[in-house]
Amino acid sequence: MTNTVCLRHARVFTGVTVLEDSSIIIIDGKISDVMNEKRFKQRSWPKDMKVFDMDGAWVSSGFVDTHIHGINGFDTSDGSVDAILEMSKTLVEYGVTGFCPTLYPQADKDFINAIRNVRVSIGIEPGAKIYGLHLEGPFVSREKSGVLPTDYMKEVDLNLMDRYIRESGNNISIMTVAPELKNMHDLALYCTKKGIVLSAGHSNATYDHMLEGIQAGILHSTHFFNAMRRLHHRDPGVVGAIMIHPNVSCEIIADGFHLHPAIVKLLRDIKPINKMVLVTDSLKPTEQKSGCLMANNEEVFCDEGVFKRKSDNTIAGSALTMIKGVKNLVGMGFDVDDALRMASCNPVTVLSRQISTGYILPGRNADITSFDDDFSVKLTMIQGEVKYFNMDKPKKRLVKKEMIEN
Repeated sequence: MTNTVCLRHARVFTGVTVLEDSSIIIIDGKISDVMNEKRFKQRSWPKDMKVFDMDGAWVSSGFVDTHIHGINGFDTSDGSVDAILEMSKTLVEYGVTGFCPTLYPQADKDFINAIRNVRVSIGIEPGAKIYGLHLEGPFVSREKSGVLPTDYMKEVDLNLMDRYIRESGNNISIMTVAPELKNMHDLALYCTKKGIVLSAGHSNATYDHMLEGIQAGILHSTHFFNAMRRLHHRDPGVVGAIMIHPNVSCEIIADGFHLHPAIVKLLRDIKPINKMVLVTDSLKPTEQKSGCLMANNEEVFCDEGVFKRKSDNTIAGSALTMIKGVKNLVGMGFDVDDALRMASCNPVTVLSRQISTGYILPGRNADITSFDDDFSVKLTMIQGEVKYFNMDKPKKRLVKKEMIEN
């Protein structure tokens, strides 16, 4: 017996185009068809088909956050499997169907323990699926450390990298590196063979350094513009290289603080839209409802959407969620479909997982997010299973009797 679900009367962003008043047919966790209302009425349907009337809400492929440290009081670095699973459980409330738990440099014992915890969590997630680790270091520049602890940054070490890969069970998806570090070329070639996406970040690379990195396979960039060498007319630096070369993709933290909205719009004019990836880079206290707010082992407070250290009011990191990021991008002048590209199909393409998810197309996994015109998440579905629901009770058997199979 097949399990058939229909999302009807939706405004569907397929990853390619927007379809008004359309239906998505899901069979056994995969998208079977996408059709307009006229075609839907012409067909007959199983009497046990479950129908959700989306009432004109947006429906897109689920959001994928490839750079997230924590949320709701839980963090990748907490040292427990439970923390990772709680992140997974929480993220579906914000339209996220997949994520890369992100680690910053720490003491070797803690770093390895956190890697192991993510490995154990893969396959038992209660909500958003884990698409492998994002290691933000330790092979990054102390000169562009941002809020990362410099004590645990390291010189390039292929043996250590091999251990990270083994401890992860080959589940490292992205690694942030500084292209200018000695022996980075060898590391890049090694990681590329292992299927790891290398991302330039926390880097003081010159333009020439970055070109060498691109040639070795460093084709992504971490929280673009932040914690990297600035653009200069005599040395474009890492920022200039990423802007100039269209094949390099870039993370965007669209909270209005890490990047001025005018800079985001400038980048939109320069980079192909399919090379811009929305991330949150969110920290442990993001969306935490009560208790002491801690980030990077320091007490912080949330000031109009960004965390600041309580001790000196210094910006400590992002309080963004993916649905807020989409909303913010639209507020910056992006079309909704372009904002959705940045949140769904683009990160999936960076991870090379576009075959199974990332688009509302027949044969893809039914990893789906729906939200209304106020950017309130209404439904999150993973492989056809509803993981979050914030709508009126779904209407069953909306189709007329003559449309139902006997």
